[in-house]
Amino acid sequence: MSFIAKNIKHLRRLKNLSQEGLSEELGITRSRIGSYEESRSAPTIELLLKLSDYFKIPIDIILRNDLTKAKDVSFIELNNQRVLFPITVDNDNENLIEVVPIKASAGYLSGYDDPEYIEQLQKIKLPFLPTGKHRAFPIKGDSMLPMKDGAFVIGRFIENRNEIKSGKTYILVTLNDGMVYKRVNNDIAIDGTLTLISDNKTYNPYKVPINEVLELWEFTCSINTQEYSEEELKISSIINMFSGLGIELKALEKTLR
Repeated sequence: MSFIAKNIKHLRRLKNLSQEGLSEELGITRSRIGSYEESRSAPTIELLLKLSDYFKIPIDIILRNDLTKAKDVSFIELNNQRVLFPITVDNDNENLIEVVPIKASAGYLSGYDDPEYIEQLQKIKLPFLPTGKHRAFPIKGDSMLPMKDGAFVIGRFIENRNEIKSGKTYILVTLNDGMVYKRVNNDIAIDGTLTLISDNKTYNPYKVPINEVLELWEFTCSINTQEYSEEELKISSIINMFSGLGIELKALEKTLR
């Protein structure tokens, strides 16, 4: 119960509620709210259930975590529950990036909403990242060339699906395909889907319903763990790449005419 007093106060303030306002929402007296926030008494199981239902946060999260480290944008909504993953900071109050290791990536789908799983992830610091919550994900395969297998993509968590921009790349945690890194076309307004596109054109685009997307992280930067070969860096390879893009652009122009 060590966090419950300040958590109730913090959650109340996030909702812009007075003690009187929260007491009315929960159907209890204002004095009871005051006694909980001042640690003069501990809430009953019945009251904890009311708090959990009202704020849509699991009881164990309210009891065992210091929620004062989080703002609204630190909540991730999963189905009807809002699970808290506060931005992690170091002793200098600088943001830390949680790293999903290659060996643990297979278990990410079952652990992404488990605070204990997230807590044990290693963390790194990169000073040039924009504000927001970031996480690093390992890349597998060659569908997003020139990104190499084993590289890490760092993404910024996107809570509002209206922020999804067509043509940008994202790490997506999906219900049926697990964790993928793709270029995205936002077709939510058209048919409620995202079209996922590989930069390696040997892979066909495919659609994912937006209600199957569990998490979305917008590309911020990448970290290569392998050196490029001389062949990969040849000017001819770069020319061929741009020639291919030119062919695609010409085909697009004909389609639009």
